[in-house]
Amino acid sequence: MQHIDREMEKGQQRAYRAHYLILPYPDQGHINPMLQFSKLLDHKGVKVTLVTTRFLCNTMPRRIPLETISYGYDEGGRAQAESIDVYLESLKKSGSQTLAELLEKLSSSGLPSCVVDTIYCHVKNGLLKLLVVESEISLPGFPTLKPSDLPSFLYDFRSYLGAYKLVVVDQFPNVDKADWVLCNTFYELEGQAVDWTTKFWPMKTIGPTIPSQYLDKRLEDKDYGFNMFKPKSDVCMKWLNEQPKGSIVYVSFGSRAKIEAEQMEELAFELRSSKRKFLRVIRESEARKVPKGFVEETSAKGFVISWCPQLEVLAHEAVGCFITHCGWNSTLEALGLGVPMVAMPRWTDQNTNAKYIMDVWKIGIRAQVDEKGIVRQEEVEHCVSEILEGERGNEIQKNAIALKELARKAVDEGGSSNKNIDEFIATLVQR
Repeated sequence: MQHIDREMEKGQQRAYRAHYLILPYPDQGHINPMLQFSKLLDHKGVKVTLVTTRFLCNTMPRRIPLETISYGYDEGGRAQAESIDVYLESLKKSGSQTLAELLEKLSSSGLPSCVVDTIYCHVKNGLLKLLVVESEISLPGFPTLKPSDLPSFLYDFRSYLGAYKLVVVDQFPNVDKADWVLCNTFYELEGQAVDWTTKFWPMKTIGPTIPSQYLDKRLEDKDYGFNMFKPKSDVCMKWLNEQPKGSIVYVSFGSRAKIEAEQMEELAFELRSSKRKFLRVIRESEARKVPKGFVEETSAKGFVISWCPQLEVLAHEAVGCFITHCGWNSTLEALGLGVPMVAMPRWTDQNTNAKYIMDVWKIGIRAQVDEKGIVRQEEVEHCVSEILEGERGNEIQKNAIALKELARKAVDEGGSSNKNIDEFIATLVQR
């Protein structure tokens, strides 16, 4: 959303060419990439206002101007709603109404990978049906896929019926009317998918949207921005600074994942029995699932923390391997920083990301589950050993470094993503 702003910003000696409203879904993995995009637009002379909920506004950094709308839960956020279904319905009703009011006042796109967006585009255009049952799926521009390589909403009936299906599968009802579809990826990473999708949508890649200091260093910006949980940065980084290069296995499953108690136990057994050092993020809401005595028994070689600054951790030379569910943000962060991954996908886009991590980009290994859907400790050990010690790991690490360099070039002056952002700005300003 944009309008021409011909006045000087009050109190500043700066004239903006245009004014954009940025409205992300109110969750950490959606807000932070859009916040980075907002900073870049601001750097290029565009005024940006980030729109979020009244509840989250109090926790947000003020580097970009903020406006708020109501989703009906302004005191406790999503936790205040009786269910995710109720919250999403309120988001749709109250959010639309208060956004319209905000637009009237001012006038006086989460972000999965392009590959996942392209799969949903196939669904929307009737080229792929929901609840896939075929043993193999062939799509233009894709390797051969199994149902388990697709986003979970397309093959898992239970997942399809979940409330989050409304957020991802049903997000495209009027996408054909959009002037631009901006995707948090870079062309060199997903070129075939981008080329196919641009036949249907005006797709442009603008990523990876992580702070400039980790990539091209054109902006003095190292802060990702918004954290749903308070990171214990000082103690975490102090511990990492004391560890040898490439010696740490970093284990984190993001801000929302709920891990089965049995899976938590298997991970704990592996970390406890392994000789390797580790950094393990366990959110306070998940701590009760940790086997009794685990933290105390592993304190000599492990560091357990409730939340940490993930980009700083991944950028640290002590980290040699990242065990993750491989949601798109975590995948893009690890990829942009050249860190090999052990993928343990659970649902939504994670399965497809894991397929590409292992078989297409070859920057990690997908851990295999047993008949109960659990990754056992022996499998975790095998995957980590392959990356940190095996010959295959050398190739994975080379590939990770190569993609890191491609990501840096994409956002740098003259790069594919940077050119797309400049074109986006120029086109709207001319209007």
